[in-house]
Amino acid sequence: MKSKTITTVLLLSFVLGSVAYLVGQDLKQRSAGISADQAAQANIIPHKVIAYYFHSDVRCPSCFKIEKYSREAIETKFAGALEDGILEWKLVNTDKPENSHFIGDYQLFTKSLVIVDFVEGKQVQWKNLEKVWDLLGDKDAFTKYVQNEVKAYLEGA
Repeated sequence: MKSKTITTVLLLSFVLGSVAYLVGQDLKQRSAGISADQAAQANIIPHKVIAYYFHSDVRCPSCFKIEKYSREAIETKFAGALEDGILEWKLVNTDKPENSHFIGDYQLFTKSLVIVDFVEGKQVQWKNLEKVWDLLGDKDAFTKYVQNEVKAYLEGA
């Protein structure tokens, strides 16, 4: 009987801890505040979009291809916005301790292209472009997808 009680208490503790963690992550994402690093990156331009490609130390050929296609899609369509600083392309290695917060910030579970929208230096919305994995075999569709999503954020959608 004693082991049953201990098991029950341990399971309840685990469930409550998990719920508390998930609530904390949700509250963290909902807050409009950004880190000092993100504020510096945003340079408090009235409207700015950052395209992050998140990767780890271990990268496969598909991961490199997603990075390459994403960079090309952004640099060819949005050269002016990149020059003006309204759009930024950033590579981030989430295995580095100083970047590990991005995993929770953007709910990352694999290599990802994430578009983040800043207004007056505050993060207002973000989107993980998960379809890049599905479109990897069709460069034209991949390029259109990335360009349309970035364009929507640049236009303030």
